[in-house]
Amino acid sequence: MQKLLLIAMASSFALAGCKKEATIWDSDWSAPIINDTLSLENLVNDSTLAVNNGFYEVDLNRSLFDLSINDVINFPDTTIAVNYTIPFAFFNVPPGYSFVNEADEYSFAIQDLELKKVRLSSGFIDVEVRNPAPTKAFFNLKMPGVTKNGAEFDETLVAPAKENGTVGVIKGSIDLTGHTMDLTGVDGSRRNTLRADVDVKSDPNGPAVTLYNTDLIVVKVTLRDVKVDYAKGYFGQRVISDTTDLSIDVLNLIQSGAVDLPASIIKFEVENGVKVGANALLTNIVSENNVGSTVDLTHPQMGNAFNVDPATGTWNSLVPSFKSLEFNSLNSNIEAYLENLGAKNTIGYKVVLNPWGNVSGGSDELFPQSKLRVNLHANLPLTIGTDQLVVRDTFDFNVQQDTEKTHLVSGELKLRARNAFPYSASVKLVLIDANGTVLYTLAGNSQIQSGLFGTLESSTNQKVAESELSFLLSEEIVENLDNIKGIIVESEFNSLEPSTNSNAPQSIQEGAFLGVKLNGKFKTENIF
Repeated sequence: MQKLLLIAMASSFALAGCKKEATIWDSDWSAPIINDTLSLENLVNDSTLAVNNGFYEVDLNRSLFDLSINDVINFPDTTIAVNYTIPFAFFNVPPGYSFVNEADEYSFAIQDLELKKVRLSSGFIDVEVRNPAPTKAFFNLKMPGVTKNGAEFDETLVAPAKENGTVGVIKGSIDLTGHTMDLTGVDGSRRNTLRADVDVKSDPNGPAVTLYNTDLIVVKVTLRDVKVDYAKGYFGQRVISDTTDLSIDVLNLIQSGAVDLPASIIKFEVENGVKVGANALLTNIVSENNVGSTVDLTHPQMGNAFNVDPATGTWNSLVPSFKSLEFNSLNSNIEAYLENLGAKNTIGYKVVLNPWGNVSGGSDELFPQSKLRVNLHANLPLTIGTDQLVVRDTFDFNVQQDTEKTHLVSGELKLRARNAFPYSASVKLVLIDANGTVLYTLAGNSQIQSGLFGTLESSTNQKVAESELSFLLSEEIVENLDNIKGIIVESEFNSLEPSTNSNAPQSIQEGAFLGVKLNGKFKTENIF
């Protein structure tokens, strides 16, 4: 054993002493890069995809506009400040004497609304009382017509006495959540009008004091942060007009080719959960694809107003009214619109509340569940025909080679696919530099076969086609890896019908999938 060890050590020293050049040898490596499966199952039941008779269909529901009660009723913060003085040079105030006793009405400037009654889901009354008397002052605020659970609003605050020349001040906040406010005033004929009774009296258990006409009693009441969940009155003539963009970013990847989308239906719906009449119109709907081509959706009703009835019912029985416009292949150019593959869809609309004025006599009503919505519903059987449909996507790439050390000299990418979708795909890779200039184009030596050309698998209940594609990385490409900064993956899809070998619309079976495994085989030059 010792002899073997000595021989090994001697050999090592000899090799080290004789070494003149770096040791170089080649080696082959194989490594997995991607192992993934694409399916549509995670999109089902998310208001995008549904299954009908074993095949996928698009079932899209989107709200383009949603108006709630507090978008209509906007109560401004309002402060009522009142100063009181005695009308005499001085006055001897006995215990328990009301030196302020006022009943008044206060109007709110609430846009163009004429409100009779509201119920508050939140809000506060902030009260501040400044007492110039050298005895406590009892401040009582009553608001007839403001009730909660049948009880009228009645609150009392006690302001401290004036001491050492400093007036007594009391501040407080009163929660108005759940209160109902009658805004018709004393005689019931007014609108946006709140009645308030203010009483300020001296301490019933305190001493008699003297007030002078220079003494100022200040009462400040602030209504703030008011939100309502019910309102009755006239809500004015409101015009809601807007243009919204609906983006489908994935369609920006499509470069050329055509699709066929038969039996497509899109429906625009106005949902009126307010007991107010309205009318509405669609002003324009435009599809624009990634190369700037636009298609305007046409329909006999486009640009023409249609009436929307008020909701019916009350608190627990409110029934919204619906008015819809359906776009199908018989009354519109819906197929041409969709086949434009517009990543940007511009939708213009206009809704007018109370277009005929106060025809209800001030009996418009909004409830907590009242909504005015513009909804989009799309029902598209996912039966799609593709003809040389080219989809491109770009990925960053950054590999630095050092030819003085171990580095790649050539390679091959192998893509294995198991495809149950009814579409075939030819794939090529475009290698670009930092300026987007094309350096090399690699075409797969075959294509991903459509599942329709495969065999039925009992485990998946799908017809599955297996394919293998190779992309060769020449020595020239590998030597130039430093300059390659991006890879464009370009796929051309076709929907071939096996019986005719020509493109035709194909339905996508529930559970369809595409499984891919990408492996790399590389030759390296190792330098030590």
